[in-house]
Amino acid sequence: MLNVHNSLWPGIVGKGEGADEPVISLQRMLELTENARANGQRFDGVDLNVMEPHLDIDAEKKQILEFADQVSERGLQIGSIGAPVWPDAGGGSAMGDQSGKQRFLDAIRKTCEYAKVLNQHGVRQYGIIRIDSADSPENWVNDPDGNTKEIAETFREAAKIASGYGERLAAEGEICWAGMHSWRHMLNLLEEVGMPDSLGFQADLAHTYLFLLGYNAPDHALIGKTYSEEEFWQGYKKMTDALGPWTIDFHVAQSNGTVFGSGSHDKTGRHCLPDDPEGKLDIVECSRYWLLDQSGNLRNNIRHICWDGCMFPNSALESEETWKDVLQLLIRVKTDIEKRT
Repeated sequence: MLNVHNSLWPGIVGKGEGADEPVISLQRMLELTENARANGQRFDGVDLNVMEPHLDIDAEKKQILEFADQVSERGLQIGSIGAPVWPDAGGGSAMGDQSGKQRFLDAIRKTCEYAKVLNQHGVRQYGIIRIDSADSPENWVNDPDGNTKEIAETFREAAKIASGYGERLAAEGEICWAGMHSWRHMLNLLEEVGMPDSLGFQADLAHTYLFLLGYNAPDHALIGKTYSEEEFWQGYKKMTDALGPWTIDFHVAQSNGTVFGSGSHDKTGRHCLPDDPEGKLDIVECSRYWLLDQSGNLRNNIRHICWDGCMFPNSALESEETWKDVLQLLIRVKTDIEKRT
């Protein structure tokens, strides 16, 4: 059975100091998730980033357990966890100097320790730890082969750390991350790491649509700016045939094909509301390509799907109607997949 989760990081990513909108607190994001209803159903859980101002990666065990109690008392579970690997969150570039790489690996270790407490509490029973390269395509392009090898080396060390805790890492391909900014670069990096049991791919419908367009890697585009339905699905199949076997975590989203950045977050694939009139994706069918293998089986023991409303305006995040629409969509995806497996 697939559980349906809401992401908490839209309350902080691209918000706060230097951005157009203030942070939405952790408690408010939990409240909005808890209160959402669609046809009598509710969210099963949440995914989160362990980063300020929501959570302190260096929190003591007592504090982590208090947070776990808060989530559990709301009738929610915790699934996948984003590690604060970025320099502005205390981490460092996966292709940077030794000091930066060590900060990256320290962030992985601390996140695994945090997850360990949640696991022991019982509020977390599945999910992955999310990472990216914490650097930009603009820096990567100075030495593509060398930088990919550097990232892969760091990812291998990170995967060894995670494996020691019984965790799996998932690299989320986005056009804003070095060596992960096209479907082909993402595949090359995963193969260079070569640890499929410990490090896989986190697919996001909005970000991977930008992969199709080759937004930051035109040579890797699989469709043109205008395309037929047949051309779209041919390109989509090629991308998901390549990255699907690596997929161990999945974000449901909508995209209008544009990019957006806010605050400290670089421009990446824009996430749109489920019913956005400019939305390009048949979300249910696109999800099927990622979640089911060629034999029609659910991929890689995926236990939940998560809605990602990253950098939505606060007015949308505060709307009950938003969460009703999101929840209805997630239930449609869940029902479609469970009907086929």
